Amino acid sequence: MGGSNSGSGSAAATLPLKVVNNSGAFDDASIFLYILGEVDGQRVRLTPEGEAKPVEIGDNGEDGFTDYAIPLSDAGSLQLPYMDGGRIYTGLGDKLKFKAVEDGNGKAALAYPAGWVESDPNFPVLHDCAEFTFKDSGMYCNTTAVDMFSVPLSITLKGQKEQTAGKLKAGGRGKAFEALAGGAFGDLIVEDKRIIAPSHGIDQGKFPSDYLDAYIDEVWSVYSSKDLTVTTNQGEFKGRVSGNTLGFTGPGEVTIEKPSTRDVLFCDGALAAPNDQLGGPVAAIIGAALNRTTLAALANQPTDDPSQFYQGDAVHEYVKVMHEINEDGKAYGFAFDDVAGFAAYIEDGAPTEFTLTLDPME
Repeated sequence: MGGSNSGSGSAAATLPLKVVNNSGAFDDASIFLYILGEVDGQRVRLTPEGEAKPVEIGDNGEDGFTDYAIPLSDAGSLQLPYMDGGRIYTGLGDKLKFKAVEDGNGKAALAYPAGWVESDPNFPVLHDCAEFTFKDSGMYCNTTAVDMFSVPLSITLKGQKEQTAGKLKAGGRGKAFEALAGGAFGDLIVEDKRIIAPSHGIDQGKFPSDYLDAYIDEVWSVYSSKDLTVTTNQGEFKGRVSGNTLGFTGPGEVTIEKPSTRDVLFCDGALAAPNDQLGGPVAAIIGAALNRTTLAALANQPTDDPSQFYQGDAVHEYVKVMHEINEDGKAYGFAFDDVAGFAAYIEDGAPTEFTLTLDPME
């Protein structure tokens, strides 16, 4: 999740958090909240009193899992402290199982739910999450379908203005399940619980690992004989394919090896975007254009006309549908969906209230 500072001044040290249940399918006592993140490099969880309490291995109970659940019926007035890499998980109808584990540095961390893995203890539970970072420069938050789509969540941020993201059209959830049933994307549907992103679908044997290969081949063929122009904040890059390498010159030299379908869907591997001002933005733009299948036809990237997205024989139907069911057409359907501003993301430099809404499960 991104986070630039476009606000002015300094955000208050705590931010009121409201959680609204408009699900129409679960009462407040059946909805469990988990507010997790990092403070000063330490994994923490929020208590109902608004304390960012460090995660400890000893928090695991006799069943091997922590119980950090805040039932919505008991949530009261929640306050968010400054927190990096924050997530608000919602478990509907049952609690989620978070296991406290040691990370590679011997620090306590959490094993998060992986709803795309059948052996995960949270696979049977209906759940989803929103993401945020809250710091002195402001609040940066988004809803996400990068890993999966399950519970319709929308977020509203009040501050210098009022903004909302992630709000679905009426019946949007059902339309997504209906639109993706059958075909290559049909196996990604897990009953009425969730739709797994095709990136994870590849790893779980539920989606063709060569789905975009022919399109990637076409792109590499097109730009072996003409230039590809990519414009970032650093300026204009000119790219040309030689063998398996797409090489760029301009403000600096950038090379991208020919990606696999999995690389494209995960925006990783050959398309990994380093957190720099040179190669990272170029890789993100190329990754977005491949996911949106605009790269072969349009030699000037990024493109910001959504009517040109998702054309051809190998359309990323999952992402297309995620955007179609949102009222404003914005969604985080893949990691680089923020390229040209199409992600369900909002920020405010002087926030006064943050609301997470569970929208109708229809």
